Amino acid sequence: MPDSRPRPPDDHAADAANGRESSALTLCGARLTDGRIVDVRLGGGRIEAVGTAGSLSAPGARVDLRGHLLLPAPAEPHAHSDTALTADGAGPGTPGPASQLPEDVQRRATEAALLQLGHGATALRSHVRIGGVQGLAALEAVLQARRSLRGLADLTPVAVPRLLTGIAGADGLAMLRDAVKMGAGAVGGCPDLDPDPTGYAEAVLEIAAEHGCPVDLHTDSDDPARLARLAAMAGGLRQGVAIGPCAGLSRLPREAAGRAADQLAASGVTVICLPQGGCCAVEGRGTAPVRLLRAAGVRVAAGSGALRDLANPVGRGDPLEAAFLLASQNGLRAEHAYEAVSAEARRAMGLPEVRIEAGFPAELLAVRGEQLSGVLSLAYSRIVVHRGRVVARTSAVREYCDSETGGGPGLPRQGRPESGPGGGP
Repeated sequence: MPDSRPRPPDDHAADAANGRESSALTLCGARLTDGRIVDVRLGGGRIEAVGTAGSLSAPGARVDLRGHLLLPAPAEPHAHSDTALTADGAGPGTPGPASQLPEDVQRRATEAALLQLGHGATALRSHVRIGGVQGLAALEAVLQARRSLRGLADLTPVAVPRLLTGIAGADGLAMLRDAVKMGAGAVGGCPDLDPDPTGYAEAVLEIAAEHGCPVDLHTDSDDPARLARLAAMAGGLRQGVAIGPCAGLSRLPREAAGRAADQLAASGVTVICLPQGGCCAVEGRGTAPVRLLRAAGVRVAAGSGALRDLANPVGRGDPLEAAFLLASQNGLRAEHAYEAVSAEARRAMGLPEVRIEAGFPAELLAVRGEQLSGVLSLAYSRIVVHRGRVVARTSAVREYCDSETGGGPGLPRQGRPESGPGGGP
């Protein structure tokens, strides 16, 4: 593939008008997945040019990425910001459950987003419960977290009502409409928990069409007839429909799961699986049959699910771990596994495509390593770029001591590359 050539970014003026203009930045000596070693110049939140190493000279900061693989940044399509970091309750020495005060929810949601940003996810979609005693308080807290994260990461809440059918569902319908007006970027929910799952899904799709927003439903998908009705209804919604984690598909007979996959493919529904663990009770654990779905033509993205809450007290929220599990346990090739947490995740979230070519958004992740398979295996040191600037760095150095005899065991040492024009990473 030839080097990308500089060209004016399509929405440079719009970025500047919105206060997102960033100073020029050149990433030097990065390796791409096709083996090329390149320099990448960023400006205005976009990639301005990609050329052979040493070919791009421009004023502004430079970051030495020798020894790093440069990738489109992953995105997180299925987080739970309102419950993140609550597994330990109120904290050491403080008995009782974690506080649900809006300021505490906002603090945990912000911290969780920063943890995932450090892993590389520059955009996150978070399912937030509404209704009950808390009403819209958790959603407002997550919206406040979104505002505090501006310039670091993009956080989009999904409003998740409890009930939407029958007399009890009337309040939920009104609250879901209010949530969209407040700023929820998508509507969702758990139809499996409603007395009328099909009616619940119909209500969500109707509100989505009414407000022109996407749908992201949480479902186990263990009922083929119900899933077929959902696929039939979702096919006509232009804003896009995603469902997940769909672990129940793995428990169906293969023939039934295959028919369901064909129906989902025909309707254009995206399945968001959770390889790192579910976000509900233990009996709902498992992973969607990723290879079967992909073979049927279903778009499959991967998310992290619970981040150290009661559903998964050790959840990491790491997209590279999700990709690693898709490769190691589901048999996907490394490039397809990474696409599930990057290109497919961004598509499911309605985000622009990212390629390491001129004109594309500067949403990038540099990981120490030479090949994608090695990066998914280790993935220690990472540099995260959002809107054209470095927003997070993680540096890991492994060292081995000499043997007591003084001769040394001959173990490798991890050294740092010599500093270049922009200094070491």
